[in-house]
Amino acid sequence: MPTIRLRIAYDGTNYSGWQVQPNETTVQGVIETAIHKLTGEAMSVLCAGRTDAGVHALGQVASFRSDFNIPPHRWRPALQSHLPEDVVILESDQVADEFHATFSAVSKRYRYVIHNSVVEHPFWRTFVWRIAQPLDEIAMHEAAQVLVGTHDFRSFESHWPNKATSVRTVHAISLRRHSDWNLWSPTNSNEPEENEKLASEQTGNETAGDFISLEIEADGFLYNMVRTITGTLVNIGRGTWTKENLVDILNAQDRKIAGATAPACGLYLAQVHYPQELTTPTETDPGE
Repeated sequence: MPTIRLRIAYDGTNYSGWQVQPNETTVQGVIETAIHKLTGEAMSVLCAGRTDAGVHALGQVASFRSDFNIPPHRWRPALQSHLPEDVVILESDQVADEFHATFSAVSKRYRYVIHNSVVEHPFWRTFVWRIAQPLDEIAMHEAAQVLVGTHDFRSFESHWPNKATSVRTVHAISLRRHSDWNLWSPTNSNEPEENEKLASEQTGNETAGDFISLEIEADGFLYNMVRTITGTLVNIGRGTWTKENLVDILNAQDRKIAGATAPACGLYLAQVHYPQELTTPTETDPGE
């Protein structure tokens, strides 16, 4: 049967995460229900990352196999007609038979958004973590570079021991301040060199904007890893801790000494990367 890949965006506010759970509304659940309504087939949809309750996605990737008689590009509008408004299929195509949304991924990119303002905006409450106290995002960015590379991230893992290993490789991490709300684009990559340029130009937090975004890409993530890293870096932004404290926390491999777990509402799964040979569409998309 053909392997269909979906790229999905969703507002996770009203969902108990991605994974199907008894008596709970989940993103996986509504997508599998939509497939069943469309095809009559009951199946389990694989995903790139099992986001938690309240976590959002800009570029979640899912895959399943089906021989239902519909062109790959038409799965997008066909499924969308059976989905709630807060779950959107951005793209659908057919990929290599070997493609697996979970195990074929070579890296993932997450984004965490902080609204650094004394005033709470009524429309952003479920999409950001508001922190009233001024934060030094430049100090946060500089300290965060300690995490780049291959390390045991046990200090930033909520549930340890896990079944495999706490070692992960962080390819890049950066923090920058924004003067406007343009944080939902999955390609807003916050490359470190760009952030360094911005850091040299910024003279104060008030003139640079109220939004701080953390962007982190790694070969994989532990449970609550991004949210714990964010909570730890916020302590550096407040001036409570320093870069040296972050080094000690990383080396201690003890979750108790790291920062608090940041709220789920500010976290987004932004992008997932796969080997090109597995994701090249197997047929030409004729368009709609």
